[in-house]
Amino acid sequence: MLIANGRVVDPSDGTDKKLDLRIRDGRIAARAEYLEPEEGEEVVNAEGLCVMPGLVDMHVHLRDPGLTYKEDILSGCEAAAAGGITSLLCMPNTSPVTDSREIITAIQKKAEQAKAHVYVTAAITQGLNGEALGDFAEYQALGVKAVSDDGKPVKNAAMMAGALCEARKHGLLVTSHCEDLDIIQGGIVNAGRVSELLGVKGMHRSSEDTVTAREIILAETNGCAVHIAHVSTRLSVQLIREAKARGVQVTAETCPHYFGMTEDEVLKKDADYRMNPPLREEADRRAVLEGVLDGTLDCIVTDHAPHTPEEKADFYRAPNGVIGMETSFAAAYTHLVKPGLLSLSGLLERMSTNPARLLGIEAGTLCVGAVADIAIADLSREWVVDPEKSHSRSKNMIYKGRTLASKVVMTIQDGVVVYSER
Repeated sequence: MLIANGRVVDPSDGTDKKLDLRIRDGRIAARAEYLEPEEGEEVVNAEGLCVMPGLVDMHVHLRDPGLTYKEDILSGCEAAAAGGITSLLCMPNTSPVTDSREIITAIQKKAEQAKAHVYVTAAITQGLNGEALGDFAEYQALGVKAVSDDGKPVKNAAMMAGALCEARKHGLLVTSHCEDLDIIQGGIVNAGRVSELLGVKGMHRSSEDTVTAREIILAETNGCAVHIAHVSTRLSVQLIREAKARGVQVTAETCPHYFGMTEDEVLKKDADYRMNPPLREEADRRAVLEGVLDGTLDCIVTDHAPHTPEEKADFYRAPNGVIGMETSFAAAYTHLVKPGLLSLSGLLERMSTNPARLLGIEAGTLCVGAVADIAIADLSREWVVDPEKSHSRSKNMIYKGRTLASKVVMTIQDGVVVYSER
């Protein structure tokens, strides 16, 4: 395949210019201002389009095994491909939990047919019950990239300290869902003005901040690395920024809705705007935005969490979670690049190069010799998000009905087109 006449943006080496890319045997074989088409070569004319490294989403719930009525590996990766995501990290709160050789290998086997590279996060504690660590040595041997008790955070600090040390020994990334469930106590939206207006129990920000502080302390005192998931509060951003300045091995992520929306959205009483952690106040939104811009928050992810329309029908009783793989690039571009707050290269660094580096996977670059995982986008395109056109099995899209700038029009995985609007 030859991708011709496109604007190639590659944060891994600072490239941002009009170039041709040649793909051969699933890898980028050449990159130059002009490449003569070869006999039998498929030519993709990318005139007026942006050619970029495939996105890497390091926080996805594929619901497989056990909850496949919401999503499965194949449907989730269809959504990923439609959003330009070529690699993703799936979370372990499946049924049964992803904590055994049987489940890990079953996920990997099914993912061989998927339209994205699927990397596995295994459970920190067996069964996500917080009582005993999983077998980190076996995880490493099976090619697991990260460990987490996402959705049901590790309550015991000593257990978490042990996990950090074991993960360091076995080359695994610890990603922490920072939430104290005893503080939450059944809250469904951010605690504050909006929860009071709705007359519902709120989720206090201290539930996130206290565990963020704990993880930083444990990482610092044990000389280990930790990754903080879906940051949503101003104090957590500050804690991470200060820890980085001290040299603590802490990295972090957030989602487009945390720097693009506030708790006012839930006044609609639409459960598609409920997720965990919740949308917060304007001061939090601004702080998360600043954290993205100054590099305190290394990655932009989706926390893609599918639920059926029936589950989301009742605002008060619905489970938390939104889907976002098809909209993440466009939403982030709309919030960050279009208004001139961040360069396109800077956005791709946070959505591709940085997460690839943290996971230690072959992705996030368009250099010669790299795997040909590529997203092509029309940056001039505006489109309205329609959940009925979603490639996911679920429709709980937080950006539904919104006009977003930029649209992924083609996704290539290992040199093969897995999504095309054409």
